[in-house]
Amino acid sequence: MHFIPYNSRKKYHLSPGAAVRSGEKMTFRIVLPRSEQCSAVRLVLEPDCGGREDISFSWERMQGEDEEWWRLETAAPEKEGLVRYHFEYDTPWGEREISLESGGIAVMGEGERWRLTVCGENSDTPLWLRGGVMYQIFPDRFRRSGKTPLPKDKPAAVYHSEWGEEPDWEPDSDGMIDKYDFFGGDLRGIEEKLDYLESLGVTCIYLNPIFSARSNHRYDTGDYMKIDPMLGTEKDFRSLCRAAAKRGIKILLDGVFSHTGADSKYFDKFSTYGGKGAYCDKNSPYRSWYNFRSWPDDYACWWGVDILPELNETDPGVLDFLTGRHGVARHWLRLGASGWRLDVADELPDEFLDRFHDAVRKEKKDAFIYGEVWEDATDKISYGHRRRYLEGGELDSVMNYPFANAVIDFVRTANAENLRECVENIVEHYPRASLDTLMNHIGTHDTVRALTRLGRGDVPRPENGRDRGIMTDEQYKKGVELLMLASVLQFTLPGVPCVYYGDEAGLSGGEDPFNRACFPWGHENKELLEHYKTLGRIRKLCPAFVDGEFNCISAVLGCIAYERISDTGCALIIANANDRDIEYRVPECWRNAPALFGKAAYGRSVSVGAHSAVILHR
Repeated sequence: MHFIPYNSRKKYHLSPGAAVRSGEKMTFRIVLPRSEQCSAVRLVLEPDCGGREDISFSWERMQGEDEEWWRLETAAPEKEGLVRYHFEYDTPWGEREISLESGGIAVMGEGERWRLTVCGENSDTPLWLRGGVMYQIFPDRFRRSGKTPLPKDKPAAVYHSEWGEEPDWEPDSDGMIDKYDFFGGDLRGIEEKLDYLESLGVTCIYLNPIFSARSNHRYDTGDYMKIDPMLGTEKDFRSLCRAAAKRGIKILLDGVFSHTGADSKYFDKFSTYGGKGAYCDKNSPYRSWYNFRSWPDDYACWWGVDILPELNETDPGVLDFLTGRHGVARHWLRLGASGWRLDVADELPDEFLDRFHDAVRKEKKDAFIYGEVWEDATDKISYGHRRRYLEGGELDSVMNYPFANAVIDFVRTANAENLRECVENIVEHYPRASLDTLMNHIGTHDTVRALTRLGRGDVPRPENGRDRGIMTDEQYKKGVELLMLASVLQFTLPGVPCVYYGDEAGLSGGEDPFNRACFPWGHENKELLEHYKTLGRIRKLCPAFVDGEFNCISAVLGCIAYERISDTGCALIIANANDRDIEYRVPECWRNAPALFGKAAYGRSVSVGAHSAVILHR
């Protein structure tokens, strides 16, 4: 008989799970064949900080003639951090090991280690995002109100005469951009479209940077305390926050704190701000904010881009300016923001993240902090050590890039097994509050548009250029069909769906800047738009999408089926990535269940169309 002695993803073997609070009660159960003649079992804990702790199991009982059950009730480690673990047991033939093989399942013998994510006992992640819908806006390209005058003297600015023209990409001979094109989207334009966003079920708007800057993307901050004049004024920002709040919508800001712009109040490379910045003046109060190897022209900059000089985030002046009582973090929360998304969070040191979290919580206890982390945030290495983003006191949750890639891959290739492993790995290791609030996107301002990736596939970057994302009519039609399937997964898996502006309207596009085109007001793909509105309504109707447990029933042959289970409602999602219709046999408890999306279950099975999905509820 083949034994699986332990599976970390089953509550029967590990409760409450692999992400726990320090000191929380935990239960482990090991199942061994009687033939092993086991006399003792031990849990072996190996914290990241070093050392080893052995904790003995108790014999629980026999199950039939072949199985022995061993049980351990213990408390999670007191110290926050990552803890590796495996099991050892004694037999008449010596000590043996139980290790991780894959997918949470154990092998009797040597293998990998499982891991526990131990969080602080008082971790304080706000929960207001759960069950909602996020919407990411690139401000220059969403909506132009026509009420915000365009500055006539803005350096390096080029203005489009028509909304909806193709974004410019005109690098110089060195591949650098020295002019930035603007369409004039502004904060008033966003406020004018709040009713539209409410119709999508949006509960939170994530704004790309809105502070004064030279470029159209504004990741080269010029003045952290000033709204970019092209977007409006501080009064306009307050008005947007108030109007959004009346509709149950909160505003998250993009915080770019690893670097500033070279054309900024603090660096002032071009003397735009009076020549008092660190580049112009050796005695500048901002001199210690930057790392000059040889002043003024040799300085540390983000990824070698000289228009983005790096900040010394642990400099006392920087910390006070960004996280102090009257600093940037608290200032914009006072004016109406409900949280921050931290750009390149893995390039921000722990000391900064600690101080930032403290400042945000002091100003507004339920303000949320997202981090841009492209990998598994519980096992990320940067600054020469493993980061503690989600262990309490730093980030509340992160952008879910592993999810985005797995969803796109499943819809394109029907690899259900890979999607299951990705989701279950995240569910297993992320703290519950962070899991329920993950920013589940399938495309952002940094990636090729989801519709383009799905309809055309990924292509190499053209030599000396950027992929514009040009598609044939057939590819576009395919992209729309596959995006409908991808968005069902986005709206129903654990976390919060984040729609990149225009995805719901059928916007396509390649690399930056072609993934940042203008919203096609009046030319939306109506079928796709109605689809997104339906998904928004479903999230409001079904409480399982607030905090429901995830249970994968099957993931094979191009189809994945999973439950979301809560005390007040349950949903069954069946997603078919095949090119043909299928009949899916549902578990007995789901027979004759009504549908929120797609066809209802009649008897033992439900019909699921090609590249389509069904959502049942009870």
